[in-house]
Amino acid sequence: MKVKGKHVILSFVCLVLGFMLAFSYHLTQIEKQKEKPNLSGKQYEKTLTLRNQLIAQEETNRKLQKELNQKQDKVQKNEKNLAKEAQVFQNLAEDAEKYRMYLGKVKVKGSGVKVTLTDGAYDPKEDNINNYLVHEHHVFKVVNELYISGADAVSINGQRLTSHSYIVCNGPVITVDGIQHPAPFIITAIGDPDVLSSSLNLTGGVKDQLVNDNIIFSLEKESDITLNPILGS
Repeated sequence: MKVKGKHVILSFVCLVLGFMLAFSYHLTQIEKQKEKPNLSGKQYEKTLTLRNQLIAQEETNRKLQKELNQKQDKVQKNEKNLAKEAQVFQNLAEDAEKYRMYLGKVKVKGSGVKVTLTDGAYDPKEDNINNYLVHEHHVFKVVNELYISGADAVSINGQRLTSHSYIVCNGPVITVDGIQHPAPFIITAIGDPDVLSSSLNLTGGVKDQLVNDNIIFSLEKESDITLNPILGS
């Protein structure tokens, strides 16, 4: 009876375990059925076709995006090159404007200085009248010092000078590019007034040299100077 009782208990335990396993397997199958859509053959083929089309479209989009990135890089390079070319053209335009200004082809406005050279007072004890007259080399000293000091444009008695200008002395008058001018000679220059005036007033410089030659020298700073272009062919 003891042996039979143990077999009965063991059989009962196995029966319960088997039932539990069968029930658990059944629940698992039910969950899988819930997760898996119930599609017919045609619906499945259609879904598969749409999925393949989506994958192909995504691949096409990736290729187009890569091509777009390459195009954008090329556009950026072209923009940089165009910016460099624009800067070059701007520099050329600025240089051309400077050359026109130096050649006297355009009107120039700005601040600067005005230097007046006047013949010295008549001295009856002086035998040579040329010793107190303004000569071309006096004018040259002032003009050269102004250009060296950074003057953008210079004129004598309102006549614009260029790199080809010439000055010739003829007694009490000087000739600038074929046009005669009597004293006093007003030399006007556009540039930094402080720099120009300081250069002319250096100790032992242009001013002192002219004063030693009995020339009356005066210097004024001007805030508004206009030099007209040269008239010619």
